[in-house]
Amino acid sequence: MNQRGAAVTLPKFADAAAMVAEMRPEDPVYCYRPHVLTARARQFVQSFPGEVLYAVKCNPEPHVMDALWAGGIRHFDTASLPEITDVRRQFPEAGCYFMHPVKSREAIRAAYEQHGIRHFVVDHPDELEKISDCTGRARDVVIMVRLATARGAAVYDLGGKFGCTVEQGAELLRMAASRGLRAGMCFHVGSQCMTPQSYVAALGLVGRALDLAGVEPAVIDVGGGFPTDYVGPQAPPLSDFMDAIQRGLAEIRRPSDCRLWCEPGRGMVASGASVVVRVELRRDNHLYINDGLYGSLCDLKFPGIHFPMRVIRPGGQGSARLAPFGFFGPTCDCYDQLEGPYMLAEDVREGDYIEIGQAGAYTTVTRTSFNGFFAGRYVEVADGPFLPTLEMRPPELVPAAE
Repeated sequence: MNQRGAAVTLPKFADAAAMVAEMRPEDPVYCYRPHVLTARARQFVQSFPGEVLYAVKCNPEPHVMDALWAGGIRHFDTASLPEITDVRRQFPEAGCYFMHPVKSREAIRAAYEQHGIRHFVVDHPDELEKISDCTGRARDVVIMVRLATARGAAVYDLGGKFGCTVEQGAELLRMAASRGLRAGMCFHVGSQCMTPQSYVAALGLVGRALDLAGVEPAVIDVGGGFPTDYVGPQAPPLSDFMDAIQRGLAEIRRPSDCRLWCEPGRGMVASGASVVVRVELRRDNHLYINDGLYGSLCDLKFPGIHFPMRVIRPGGQGSARLAPFGFFGPTCDCYDQLEGPYMLAEDVREGDYIEIGQAGAYTTVTRTSFNGFFAGRYVEVADGPFLPTLEMRPPELVPAAE
């Protein structure tokens, strides 16, 4: 039993192929690797010079959260009242922070009064005023001012929707201080950021805003964005990002009790799961599979997100020669297609299964039950993370020199 009071023991297999051999599943199956999740969490905790807040929105499954807790995660970046409620139920003693820049009044009141939340993100004066109203002008609130960062440095560009300028940030810091509140600063460089220098640049903006405001920060939060390895260019090692963050922090004047935070999501949990789908029909070089855009595979619509894949053939083995394929998802909607190309055994056929790796991030939270299709089966596997290899690269991702 976990701390939510619900059993989370999953069927266990050596690997996805062993699961397929025994189960022959009709529906997609998520293959979780708790040992991988725990090790990755421990790597973040040991390498970051502050508190590591797991971004719950990335994958809130209880067995995922349990594995991260085992790796030392004690703080959580929550973006909604249901996320706060789930974390509080599973880990009552955990640190929990309301990191969405725009919140309903009802959510603010409940977070403050019922769940003991004291840290709230803002990027607009009206939001700061809203938080003050909903907490009864309490003095124990910490206002986290979110700055906008340079765009174009990540696969998912988060600019435009959230974040304020340096000048606006300085004004928000002064507003918080004038109300007797402590204040901190945060930013998000974008999801799947491949350039460590982006953190140095963003921390430079933080330093400018603090200098302009004349306010000492209670917290500096470098956000998320830490990448994982997909098919294509290899992500820099985590140490490169930690070194860049240290360089950026060294240029900021801050008190000795200023807390440091980061908010990994994708970079922490992507390698902790794969999803196994079944081929229902082959039409030339397109495969109709039982999961798709409205299910676990929404991320594949984005350039730069290219999961590793391999064919699993019950009772046999597919060709060693690879060929490019596209996917059609199971729904009747024509938008439910993924062009790829995805390099798979050239003789892939109906009844084969495809293991799709690096699928621990965002797969379960973006799925829907559109047309009645829903990926909801889980198992645990004992092998290592399913990482990309050079052979999985489609022709357009192979450098000309090769």
